[in-house]
Amino acid sequence: ISDQKPLGCWSVKHGQVLTCPVVCNFETHEYIAVHDDRVLRIWKNEDINLDKAFKATLSADVHRIHSLPHGGPVVLFRAGGVRTLDVLLEAPQQEIENVISDETIRWSEAFMESQQPVVIFATEKDGDFFVYVQKPKQERARKYRLEPQELSQPLSFTAYLQNQTVTLLCLCSNASVYRVLIPLQQDPEEEEQTLPKSLLLNLSVSGSVLKGTSLVVLDRDHVAVLGSLAAPDKEPKECLTIWNTKFQTLQTSKELPLGTSGQLWCYEEKFFLTHGKVLTVIMYKCETSSLAAAVGKLKDSQTPGVSSCVNWNTLEDEELLVSFQSQEPVALKAESRMNLRSRRSSAAKAQPGKLSAGQPLLNLKDAPTNVLESEVRKLMSKAQTPDLQATIGSVVTALASRSKTNPKYYPQRFLLQLVETRDLSYSLCPDLMALALERKDMYLLQVCLQRFPDIPEEITYACLKTFLSVSEAHLRSTEVDLDSVICYIDVELRNREVKTEVVENGFSEELDQDMCDTKIPTQAHSKSDSESCPVGPQRAALLNTILHSAYSETFLLPHLKNLPAQQVILFLRYLYYLYVKCSEKVNTTLPGVRSPTINQIMDWMCLLLDAHFTVMVILPEARELLSNLHKFVRAQVRFYSELNKIEGSLRELQRLNHLRDSQSYSIEVLEII
Repeated sequence: ISDQKPLGCWSVKHGQVLTCPVVCNFETHEYIAVHDDRVLRIWKNEDINLDKAFKATLSADVHRIHSLPHGGPVVLFRAGGVRTLDVLLEAPQQEIENVISDETIRWSEAFMESQQPVVIFATEKDGDFFVYVQKPKQERARKYRLEPQELSQPLSFTAYLQNQTVTLLCLCSNASVYRVLIPLQQDPEEEEQTLPKSLLLNLSVSGSVLKGTSLVVLDRDHVAVLGSLAAPDKEPKECLTIWNTKFQTLQTSKELPLGTSGQLWCYEEKFFLTHGKVLTVIMYKCETSSLAAAVGKLKDSQTPGVSSCVNWNTLEDEELLVSFQSQEPVALKAESRMNLRSRRSSAAKAQPGKLSAGQPLLNLKDAPTNVLESEVRKLMSKAQTPDLQATIGSVVTALASRSKTNPKYYPQRFLLQLVETRDLSYSLCPDLMALALERKDMYLLQVCLQRFPDIPEEITYACLKTFLSVSEAHLRSTEVDLDSVICYIDVELRNREVKTEVVENGFSEELDQDMCDTKIPTQAHSKSDSESCPVGPQRAALLNTILHSAYSETFLLPHLKNLPAQQVILFLRYLYYLYVKCSEKVNTTLPGVRSPTINQIMDWMCLLLDAHFTVMVILPEARELLSNLHKFVRAQVRFYSELNKIEGSLRELQRLNHLRDSQSYSIEVLEII
């Protein structure tokens, strides 16, 4: 979330639908999904194609899979049956009992009790609600009826397990939260019991009523409710609220003007919710509850055992410099676009009343560069501090902002030194690359692309467009790291016509004369295109940096479609040149440091053709390039298909080599038929 980088992406085939949330098996580090109600899929992070992942078709429809940290996944079927995943995989077509009839499951949760998983789920039928307690090895589930409430219906459930008793909390339509106690050690009864509900919390304060949609438990004294806060004669506002159930008070609230999906998740002291079109992560910490804290009269927040529940400290990008002086570091809000985890955690752990180690740097952000550089060196020479990385990022951001307001100020050498010597990221100093693009600082952009792991696709595209559009004269006068190209680009012989011969992995011009219907230009001109690099070494080195950058195809393609056609052709010609160079060696590897791989070259070729295929087909100047690409790939496909034909003979030869006595000498003739 912090780095804005998808770590994995899998999709089902067209027409298939994922029918329950995907979970992670904590023990095996595998993902488990169900599509089309009954088809179970299990795969690992390194698996690419979901269609080739493990597949099992079950005998009944699955409602949900719950993954327990120390108990493994538990499968709840739509008819109320429960199985552990291990038992289910032993016989996927085993019969699943019908526990419920004509009822719809509205909510479910799983817990570990006495080292055994237990599943609790709530159902609805004709306005009546029931609760079931089911264990995988139990023959019969215990059924309870929820005490009905006049003029209100349960909207959301949550539960927690304590002392062999499940506490079920119901968020109802009358803006109230009710508590239901469910004992786990009770003997099964023949007849269903009615569970009484007790009022836990009234969601109203100062005439405003919260119409909640989702509820989570934070600790024994606090709950979080997501909903719409309606005040008399005012427009309802969506809010995330935290309530003290012990003293019946609203502890804090956060307005969400962009709207939410109505769903709220909580995991490891972090809220997860959708706010508009982004995922919002909110860190919180609940301290021991006290009456003074509940009514907001707490004077000394450092008194042991007494402090307020949650204080919001919005760490927006423009407020980064003052965030280190915050006196309320209990909770942080972090939109997914904002800050690296290291920066948030370091700010959250800062002690009130104490200056961070990097505070002197922040105070010197407007000082002369040599003074600031001296202070940075002193700080970096000392022992590593938790907030040093974030402080350096703040200094870089401040220098970038200062350079934008003052065109004559640009401490390039100092900025390069900070980027090269510190483990920074784009998230810590997002203005730096924008400044480098504005100043056309190719070397700084190259270093940032090499070192920053979390560059957004929009910035990657902006760098690519700049690298392709900048003039050769400007590039020749610019310092660029040429390590990735110096071993395979001969600058002096770029335009020399080189004699063509059959390359090692099977391509020759004569081999495939009949494979393409498109008219092929003269042989000498074609050779020149493939043998000489279409760009200078500086531009090639910069483009190689782009090829190494991390990206998500989904986010990059919309930007690539805006790339001008002439720049697309130039980039494709360079990629084709690299492709031919790679194919000249059996191991398809280019020499040099940080040289692009064959996979990176092919991926970018496909990206460009996907984004501009129609334009490339129509443009006359692109026809020759597409023809050469088509012919070269077809030749390689034919060559590898010929290799496949003799694969059996090669395997037999390998087997004979293993059987032969290594001490003897012989000459053998093998006839390949």
